[in-house]
Amino acid sequence: MFLATTNKARRLLVLDYIQNVSVDELKRGYQEVEILLAEFPGGFRMLADLSRLEFMDVACADIVGKTMELMDRHGVELVVRVIPDPAKDIGLNIISIFHYPNQPRIVTCQTMAEAGSVLAL
Repeated sequence: MFLATTNKARRLLVLDYIQNVSVDELKRGYQEVEILLAEFPGGFRMLADLSRLEFMDVACADIVGKTMELMDRHGVELVVRVIPDPAKDIGLNIISIFHYPNQPRIVTCQTMAEAGSVLAL
């Protein structure tokens, strides 16, 4: 499952990756993120929560990269990732090199509490 939400007051886009995530879910999610960002100011922050992720197909890398490019075009300044199990990191650091040309600050946390601190929530 993939869920995209925003908190406009905090300039925050939240992407939740839950249980098993498929390419089709991420393609639908891309469209949702596109709609959310259309009415979102530049200079926003993004929180990617992978703490409940069980499995993501490697074929998802393309759409993940495309989503990064979309966020980069819309001016993401800070990317905070919650990845408690390093084995569940799907290669985001490598994908980021190629899909964030404006190089936002990227922080990987083990807990949501740590991410909240980084985001000053």
